[in-house]
Amino acid sequence: MLDWLKGYDRHMLVQDLSAAVIVTLMLIPQSLAYAMLAGLPPEVGLYASILPLIAYGVFGSSRTLSVGPVAVLSLMVASTLGQLSLQGVHYLHGSLALALMSGAWLLVFGLLRLGFVAHFISHPVMSGFISASALLITVSQLGPLLGLRLQGEQLWPLVSLFQQASAVQWVTFVISIVCLGVLFWSRARLKPVLVKAGLSLGLSTALVRMVPAVLVVLGILVSMLADFSSLGVAVVGQVPAGLPALSWPAWSELPWRALVLPSLLLALVGFVESVSVGQTLAAKRRQRISANQELIGLGVSNLVSGLSGGMPVTGGFARSVVNFDAGAQTPAAGVFTALGITVAGLWFAPLLATLPKAILAATIVVAVLGLFDLSLFRHTWRFSRADFIALSLTFVVTLLVNVELGLLAGIAGSLVLHVYHSYKPHWAEVGLIQGTEHFRNRNRHVVLLDDTLLCLRIDESLYFANAAQLEDVVARLVSQRPKVKHVVVQCSAVNRIDASALDSLLMINERLRIAGVGFHLAEIKGPVMDRLNQSELVHVLNGQIFLTLYQGWQALRASDASSSTSLLLQETYSHENRT
Repeated sequence: MLDWLKGYDRHMLVQDLSAAVIVTLMLIPQSLAYAMLAGLPPEVGLYASILPLIAYGVFGSSRTLSVGPVAVLSLMVASTLGQLSLQGVHYLHGSLALALMSGAWLLVFGLLRLGFVAHFISHPVMSGFISASALLITVSQLGPLLGLRLQGEQLWPLVSLFQQASAVQWVTFVISIVCLGVLFWSRARLKPVLVKAGLSLGLSTALVRMVPAVLVVLGILVSMLADFSSLGVAVVGQVPAGLPALSWPAWSELPWRALVLPSLLLALVGFVESVSVGQTLAAKRRQRISANQELIGLGVSNLVSGLSGGMPVTGGFARSVVNFDAGAQTPAAGVFTALGITVAGLWFAPLLATLPKAILAATIVVAVLGLFDLSLFRHTWRFSRADFIALSLTFVVTLLVNVELGLLAGIAGSLVLHVYHSYKPHWAEVGLIQGTEHFRNRNRHVVLLDDTLLCLRIDESLYFANAAQLEDVVARLVSQRPKVKHVVVQCSAVNRIDASALDSLLMINERLRIAGVGFHLAEIKGPVMDRLNQSELVHVLNGQIFLTLYQGWQALRASDASSSTSLLLQETYSHENRT
């Protein structure tokens, strides 16, 4: 806050106030919907949109991020508490505990400056998780949309739907169809219509974002006039007016040890989603956010949410984009939004009692279906099969098992695939491009080779998993080249050498010494050389360490008077060699 308060002026105040009005109108139906998605009373969503916004305004680093309940975290809360079979007040206390514990994780990570943990969840894994979550959320809303009580988790409600198809509540179904049609049409068609009518692009965008709030107001009015509840339409019910009271979960009555891992996953998912949104929006204004400060901001936001009767929160994509497009200049816009939510909670909350749940369900479905990205599967398959495996694994396990295991499976799969690929490092025999000092793969370029000099480039850091592979490559190539007198390993792509790799280099050096072949290294990076200088390799090396491979090429050929004539190889472009 000390950063953005500097230079705060009247213009920024006006911009933040106008953005807050728009976001408030959007956030009220979203907060109610996401609380009900998590299986919580609707007012919990409102409570989670007051103090967390103020806390983030004080501690967060993004100027336009809007914090509150989001669909994916709501699904994770419902999944976690549902698996623990918590009911009634214990269910609510479980939500408070998850908010407090995830906030504690985030705050500790921030104080320890562990912002890099966001990079342990790759983009394909996160995308697969969000896409599967979007489908699960959509399935979970079929009951409210059709007026049915569907049983089961993951995709099992579909089975219950087929069994109860004849019991569809038709008034609810009509309300759902109308609301879905209006919401989808407004997203796709309304803005061009408003622009064509003469409204500015910014105002047209704002009006489109207000459509869910307008539907809520109309739904309340029509429900009151037609008495929907007497027709069998499920409504929100009594929503208590007033501000949230200080809350504290009954830890002794909760299986809190079972909440440790889910709260950590909630913290990680929320942090990754929030940072990705914050960085995207900050880049548009040439600003920057601090990952470590974001951990602190989100941590405090979740702590105050848990202490004020709320639920786990993070930076929401849709809300943040609306906040940005509406012209918000600082986190003060979030503070003003919190004040707007407070006013709504104090004076208008009781009016929500007659709101049909189908309207909130339609709002959720339209919001989350945009998170499902089918094109990502095709794009990832074409670019990286390993990432596609991680993406598909996350998607399938999340869809068929549960959201926590889906995310863990994706993270584990990504790490295993990374280790597998680095286990078999790419290497190439390189030669000199005539007339230059550059060395390139002999299978891709026309290069000069010397049959007494074997030059190898290793395109991977050397560590315990792949060190033996280098031993095998050198041994195999030397056995195939009886005239080789020198082996030079180009280390320009080697960023690290661990103890196991050092032992392998010593082994290669000893085997080549016995065979009467010199072992040389070239283009070692400074930090790697610093480590090697502390080892015995530099003292027992059966050769030299060259600054560049070209220097080694010149020195070794000049030292060998019996060197044979260089060979000019023809260019080769086979698919196998390129791979």
